[in-house]
Amino acid sequence: MTDQAVDTDGVRLSGGAVAENHFLGRTRELKELRADIERAGLDTLSGRKAPRARVLLIAGRPGSGRTALAEKLVREVADRYPDGVLRTRLTEPDGTPVPLERAARELLGALDLPTPPGAAEDDLTEALRSALAERRMLLLLDDAAGAEQVDALLPAAPDCLAVAVSGGPLTGIADVRPCTLGGLDTKSALELLTRFTGSVRITVDPRAAESLVEVCQAQPAALTLAGGWLAARPQAAVSDLAKRLHAESGEGTALGRVFRLVHDQLPATAARILRLLSQAPAGLVDPHTASALAGCSVSAARTTLDDLVALGLLRAVDSPLPEYEVPGCLHPLLLSLAEAYDRPAELQLARARMLERTVRLLQSCRAITETDNPEAREKLQGLPRSLRFPSPRAAADWLTVRRPALLACARLAVADGELDTLARRLMSQLVRAMVAHFGTQAAAPDLYGIHRLVLDVAERRSLPREKAAALLNLADLDARTGRTAGALARYRAALDAGREANDPYATGRAMESVGGAHQELGDYDRAADWFGRALVQRLARDERADAARLYGRIATAHTYAGRYGEALRNWRAAVAGYRKNGDVAAQARALSELARVQEYAGRPEESLHTCQEAVEWARRAEDVRLQAALQLRLADTLEHLGDSAAARLHRGAAERMLGEEPQDSHDGDSAMESGSDACEIRSASIED
Repeated sequence: MTDQAVDTDGVRLSGGAVAENHFLGRTRELKELRADIERAGLDTLSGRKAPRARVLLIAGRPGSGRTALAEKLVREVADRYPDGVLRTRLTEPDGTPVPLERAARELLGALDLPTPPGAAEDDLTEALRSALAERRMLLLLDDAAGAEQVDALLPAAPDCLAVAVSGGPLTGIADVRPCTLGGLDTKSALELLTRFTGSVRITVDPRAAESLVEVCQAQPAALTLAGGWLAARPQAAVSDLAKRLHAESGEGTALGRVFRLVHDQLPATAARILRLLSQAPAGLVDPHTASALAGCSVSAARTTLDDLVALGLLRAVDSPLPEYEVPGCLHPLLLSLAEAYDRPAELQLARARMLERTVRLLQSCRAITETDNPEAREKLQGLPRSLRFPSPRAAADWLTVRRPALLACARLAVADGELDTLARRLMSQLVRAMVAHFGTQAAAPDLYGIHRLVLDVAERRSLPREKAAALLNLADLDARTGRTAGALARYRAALDAGREANDPYATGRAMESVGGAHQELGDYDRAADWFGRALVQRLARDERADAARLYGRIATAHTYAGRYGEALRNWRAAVAGYRKNGDVAAQARALSELARVQEYAGRPEESLHTCQEAVEWARRAEDVRLQAALQLRLADTLEHLGDSAAARLHRGAAERMLGEEPQDSHDGDSAMESGSDACEIRSASIED
């Protein structure tokens, strides 16, 4: 998001024509910036190699054209950086600095590098620096709030270049000379106005045009709004606008004066929609967002958004779907007007409508993937046509494009504090839609942030059941990324919350997960103990399938501890449980594990007999891979017993099953371990 549109990539002229991509002015500044790239740094002058990337700073007030200048510079020098350009914005539209964790994650994602869910800020910034160490890249760090943000993201690679955009000097970063922007030169400012008004209205009254440039302080954003106002009023003279603005010259900034004039001249409906866009998450708007905020139809909202683009009040985003951006320099002005013109209750209602619309769109986005679910199809047909997606692909595209806005929407909903019911529903549907379209693993980094938001709401509203669910989901993601100690602490907290909520699912899940974390940490006694506690609960509730699985987990813990007698007893209980439940495949896997432990315990004959039984059950389950793995285990056991001929027969059988060369006897072991099944991530919110 840029703070203005001097580069006119997105500025629509009257009649809907888009201005050609032609940068105006700033010749001196561009020359200085290019020279600064070539300038020898202090390290080079002292004979040392630069330790990290050079930083160029473009400083200026919002609306001065600082982002457009940075983009122009990037285009001019991009060919020197064959590994590409990375961009990120470091300040939210409301002025809040973007957390470094999120910025680093976005940059790593742009490099198609993994970003482990829940990774610490230092780990992510270090991963970014490591990724850039062997690259020659250009970084554009837009709207930096301070030197700390820029410093943390700088690659330790002297062949990289960072272009930072900020409101002032970045004190603390060595060897940085700011390029400070004022207004445009008069010739460029007049040319910018000409693009909106045409040349005649400027040339017939050049003094009035220069007066207008003066009252706008030659600021590109103010001139863009002035040009849009004139373009919408072909009969108005340039002098009329200049006089109006001169009459208000003592109030606020030049940009603020022009903006208020443009706002006050809008039709009442358009002015209200414009003000309500201050509530749009991350300053990103689509027709549905505007429609929900204003309480109007989607088509009317889109027409108004296009009109606002023509006036320079919005920027059309280059996107496969209709999407718009509130210029960063206008966001505080919009917010100020909204607070002045609209009652707090009206703004709250607008946010509630936006959240409700987002929830319904996410429901539709997920339901379109459940084509074999009659209930989902019925719900989908019950939605208005404007909320339905024509295909799963269209829904996935919408979710991908709107992902930054949706995540920002969840953060804003939680920060609001007054709309927690809607926030909970939104986060529940967002989790489900992301898992449905992207899968749990791909969506995990975003899911981690959502689950943390759910936890915030659950703690604020004293909702122990949802607190337990959020803690379980966060702990699962911690465990999958190797943060086992942290996962253990969260599992224990989830157990306390589950007990407080009297939620048997959360309690049982938490106890089992505590056992799994202890097992991962090598504390097999505690692991077996916690699995046993979970087993008692499952047996009390007559949950036989889970009980059989827990017998297997207890047996696994005893096996790791070398207590083969206890392991054999529990595997036999697991086999019996699966047999009673009629789960043939699980029974085959449990028999296979029983045979393995018998072999460890020095009972090869028993192991051989059990393995043969497991082969028969695997055949009934039509599990070819398991059959092949068991054949290989039989071959190893027979080899150990001295029957090489029989061992070769079983290896040949395994080879025929897999259609490949004989492999190590443990290749199929992972398919047979029923004691380490991962629990599915549970949606952490409860729909009201």
